[in-house]
Amino acid sequence: MRVMVTGSAGFIGGHVVEVLEAAGHDVVGLDLRTGADVRDAGILDRLLPGVDLVVHQAAKVGLGVDVSDLPDYASVNVYGTAELLAAMARHSIGRLVLASSMVIYGEGCYECAEHGQVRPGPRAVPDLEQGRFDPRCPRCGDAVRSTAIGEDAPPDPRNAYASSKLAQEHLAANWARETGGSAAALRYHNVYGPRMPRDTPYAGVAAIFRSELAAGRAPKVFEDGRQLRDFVHVRDVARANLAAVHATPRHGELRAWNIASGAPRSVGEMAGALAAERGGPDPQVTGDYRLGDVRHIVASPERARRELGFRAEVGFEAGMKEFAWS
Repeated sequence: MRVMVTGSAGFIGGHVVEVLEAAGHDVVGLDLRTGADVRDAGILDRLLPGVDLVVHQAAKVGLGVDVSDLPDYASVNVYGTAELLAAMARHSIGRLVLASSMVIYGEGCYECAEHGQVRPGPRAVPDLEQGRFDPRCPRCGDAVRSTAIGEDAPPDPRNAYASSKLAQEHLAANWARETGGSAAALRYHNVYGPRMPRDTPYAGVAAIFRSELAAGRAPKVFEDGRQLRDFVHVRDVARANLAAVHATPRHGELRAWNIASGAPRSVGEMAGALAAERGGPDPQVTGDYRLGDVRHIVASPERARRELGFRAEVGFEAGMKEFAWS
């Protein structure tokens, strides 16, 4: 197939291009770093003819700095996706693989001993300031236990990036219904690995910790370091994209999959693994917090295993060992 990859020179996009080409696909790259903007209808009209499928990776990522980032998130992620989908319709391209994100869920899924499965709302500032980081049952206020979240959980975005990624899914679903196209949304969990961006507030936490260690400084771990995430290697994420490209299309709808390792770890564990591999210094747990962060977000990867045949292959220990020096 002839496949366009937006964000083709980026961290994840570059790995996706490599696996697609290794599988024999003809790849057309589009990336702002090479002067091609997904928001430019003229460029899209020039590159899309003859394309069979689009893998949309281009996005402004990360939690950001403050509300001054809102226009960029809306412009790149929302408007850019709208321009892409409109161009795909003009050129009768009916298949899309979208890089979505677990951030659309907001807080993860929890179980209360009395009320069963619950979804807590945003944590209160007074609780965070006093070091009470774990959410409580929204019905009775008792302690809750984190459980794996599935793709059918209702979205609850907590920051500008999350809202823009959910908007991408909504636009892709609109496009699929109106055109009869097929949209596959891959909800990446915490992606890390070689070529991850460095020294930027929009980088993932793993890259921030690695940069601190490379400079001889202790990684600063927010809250108490016990917040759970699913760290998934970028080569596994690229393989998930290939699986979605090869999947049987579901015309007229958007179908979402969690792309995760299925083996959650705490942020403190991740910082400790990187520090140990590089010989320190040990992480520093600060107790600080960010309002846009959630406490725990743990994925169920079962749908991706069942429907895409995708299973993560890079284990946490091996992945962190490589990443610490990449």
